[in-house]
Amino acid sequence: MFIVDRRSQEEREERQLAPYGMKSAASRGRRHPEEEHQYRTCFQRDRDRVIHSSSFRRLEYKTQVFVNHEGDNYRTRLTHSLEGAQIGRTVARTLGLNEELTECLLLGHDLGHTPFGHSGERVMDEVMRDHGGFEHNRQTLRILEVLEERYPEFPGLNLTWEVREGIIKHRPDTDASAPEEYAPGEPPTLEAQLVDFVDEIAYNNHDIDDGLTSGMFSVDQIRRVTLFREAHDEALGAGLKDKRMLRHRVVRRIIDRCTSDLIQTTLAAVDEARVTSAADVRAVGRRLVNYSPPMAERVRELKEFLFREMYRHFRVVRMGDKAGRILHDLFDSLVREPRQLPPRFHRQIERDGVERVVCDYIAGMTDRFALQEHRKLFDPTVRV
Repeated sequence: MFIVDRRSQEEREERQLAPYGMKSAASRGRRHPEEEHQYRTCFQRDRDRVIHSSSFRRLEYKTQVFVNHEGDNYRTRLTHSLEGAQIGRTVARTLGLNEELTECLLLGHDLGHTPFGHSGERVMDEVMRDHGGFEHNRQTLRILEVLEERYPEFPGLNLTWEVREGIIKHRPDTDASAPEEYAPGEPPTLEAQLVDFVDEIAYNNHDIDDGLTSGMFSVDQIRRVTLFREAHDEALGAGLKDKRMLRHRVVRRIIDRCTSDLIQTTLAAVDEARVTSAADVRAVGRRLVNYSPPMAERVRELKEFLFREMYRHFRVVRMGDKAGRILHDLFDSLVREPRQLPPRFHRQIERDGVERVVCDYIAGMTDRFALQEHRKLFDPTVRV
């Protein structure tokens, strides 16, 4: 009988991953010791715990750019996470890195986002300014370590150290400020270093798609962006006429260009640094995952266009301002009278303080639940 159990998979990783890929068997383990699974590696198990979490399911109704009720075909936090995970697995596989670790980080990296996207995050940081502030990566770690309640033996999901470190340190500017438990000052695994770039590739390109679909900007406008214009000219040269098919072809070409450049530039940096192990990745003292300078400039130009023409579009600004008022109202009302909180949240006030508990409650809401709660608390005609 042939069976591929956990040990077989760990042995396969030793043979097939690059020397600097993070091997499952070399994980620093979990905060609360658990027996290893018979069939799944530790990072597969972490990925599955993220997928089965209630926080992950709620991403289906959390804003990426468009609020849920604005259309069924626009991206949400959930579809963005899935698209990012797909790109991340491709990049990790090509680089010889651990696909399951990369996938887990990309599926879980947005769990801490508030309703209503970045507008919601700004509001929560504002109302929490005197109570420790709010930042969605720190909130994601808090969800994974404390807030998810699925196991009687421990709080949170009890994920491996490498996943938790990658969540809090996947952005380059967080290496030095990470909590003491997560090796501040050290770069994380290459798998974690990939996340910020893959996340950006995913949202830049699906925002091109959604922006054109919504009519927030036109093809003629975005052709001023070098990365789009080059891909668009190539697609036109292939004879495509259908506008929808043409748009999809252009987006695929941009994703391919960005990922190819990321792979080649990272391989060159790893080779130059003479990295031969996962430990070397940490010891080199700087991040190795990056774009080439020309690609970095093209991506910067694209991001500036999207910020100007899409994220600051009057429709997005209006919804953001409306969302801000809704979250301010919810926070003020619940802090003033915390007995309005569901019992399981109210019980946490003694441990965490009323402001942090209210913050946890609101940050975990979906867009539509926040709207419903606002109506329940402020519209006297709505049953509570």
